[in-house]
Amino acid sequence: MASEISAVPGLIRNWDFTPSPIKAWQRRANAELFFRTIHRNPPWKQIKPLKPAPEWTVYFLFLPDGQLSVSHRFTLSRLRDLGLPILAVCATRALGDVPEELHGLCDALLWKSVDGYDFSAYKLALWQISRQSPGADVFVLNDSLFGPFFDLRELLQSAPWDLTGFMGSNAITNHLQSYAFAMREVTPVRMARLAPVFFPFMSVSDRDAVIHLQELRLARVAARCMTVGSLWFADADVIGNPTIKRPLEIIEEGFPFLKRMLLTKPLSFTKCPESKEALLDRLRQLGHPVDANMHALAAVA
Repeated sequence: MASEISAVPGLIRNWDFTPSPIKAWQRRANAELFFRTIHRNPPWKQIKPLKPAPEWTVYFLFLPDGQLSVSHRFTLSRLRDLGLPILAVCATRALGDVPEELHGLCDALLWKSVDGYDFSAYKLALWQISRQSPGADVFVLNDSLFGPFFDLRELLQSAPWDLTGFMGSNAITNHLQSYAFAMREVTPVRMARLAPVFFPFMSVSDRDAVIHLQELRLARVAARCMTVGSLWFADADVIGNPTIKRPLEIIEEGFPFLKRMLLTKPLSFTKCPESKEALLDRLRQLGHPVDANMHALAAVA
């Protein structure tokens, strides 16, 4: 698939991943970060078992308060529209805090404790699929996103890569942003080859460690054994992170998500050029419900 220049400066469609050079000091820093932050996997339990299927959607929900939001329900509804079985991974403080409602909104359900960040949830889901539904194609996303707002089936089916990101970037190093991605033919062998990123027996709960040891390395490690690319790519020197800096423009380009942090974080933090009211209006136009809690989050932030 040939790359295409987007109407948004600095944005490219259909990018073939190429690893960036890694310097010796970066390797040393990553090794130090690994040994300083690594810990045992968080506790987990299979609540609703998964069955063999050719395709799965994995949705990670971080629910320290044990409550589903309107955004979670919207996402689960849109994922259901894809026609794929849904494996939900729910992180709560205790097993009993998993919302009962969630049981009826997914086809399989795993619980994990709240530590470990999203990669511990991805690892758990992908390993379970590799063993219980080997060879399945898997679409993965977490609840840092509003959406998807558009039908993803054509995007996912037409992507030529074994590992497909939605947004690639060259910030720090060439990588795929990890809030949403798709992987073909998930098997135990493939997961074993990805062990340098999806640590089989250990996890990290430090934000910098997750970024540097897992997100920034996922595409690099995967490229050793599969094809890797992204549906969009952002040249950070030109556009920065477009999911933050140009969120409404990339939605017009067909990007199917809006980052939740645009509402929950202060504008002084995100430096998003759009007002929060403009973002809420766009959510309404896209069919996303906007309730009092979302207004409250936006107002506080």
